[in-house]
Amino acid sequence: QVQLEEAGGGLVQSGGSQVLSCAASGHTASISTIGWFRQGPGKEREFVAAISRKEDRVKYADTVKDRFTISRDNALVNALNTVYLQMNRLKPRDTTVYYCVATFFKPSDSADSYVSWGQGTQVTVSS
Repeated sequence: QVQLEEAGGGLVQSGGSQVLSCAASGHTASISTIGWFRQGPGKEREFVAAISRKEDRVKYADTVKDRFTISRDNALVNALNTVYLQMNRLKPRDTTVYYCVATFFKPSDSADSYVSWGQGTQVTVSS
């Protein structure tokens, strides 16, 4: 079992930047990909970005690919213990709860692919 803990949410002004981090613990050796989803009240889960352990495969949602960057800790080759989401040029519509997710498979934009979910961290972008 893999546990995921997000950090770094909070209030930021429109146009500003924020970094989210996701720390994975437990049986992390079995995880191939860590990513981020977001979900607002009454809305469907929305894929944001994901990164793989090997070859640094990354996948972004079209709505964020020119503003957000996902990366992983590189202290060890193929490490996947901590993943970061650098969010730039934030917009009010980016306001929601961001969830860290993990899967045994390659990066995917399908929520069903992910077996572990964090508790979420709130990001609020003021206009």
